[in-house]
Amino acid sequence: MRSNPGAHPVFHSDRGYQYTNRTFHHKLKKAGMTQSMSRVAKCIDNGPMEGFWGILKRERYYGKRFTSKRELIQMITSYISYYNNRRVQRNLGVLTPFEKHALFHAA
Repeated sequence: MRSNPGAHPVFHSDRGYQYTNRTFHHKLKKAGMTQSMSRVAKCIDNGPMEGFWGILKRERYYGKRFTSKRELIQMITSYISYYNNRRVQRNLGVLTPFEKHALFHAA
């Protein structure tokens, strides 16, 4: 959010207890984020994020040992940057998500 101060971040999740409790809702509000949830019994609503987390786990998590929560957070943060800026995807025309986004907004 620091690199894009005009952004309006949305946190999309399923309706698991950890995402529906008041404490979590207040933390999102304090962070200036909007909460979005899948419809009841419609897991496909969250398909793109489910896919992203599956890729992250396959490429960077499974088979690894993290010695601290901080190390895990650093890996996730680093992977998000890699995924958006360097990891090309066939379904995006062999572009990165950032390149596809830039082309879309340049048109």
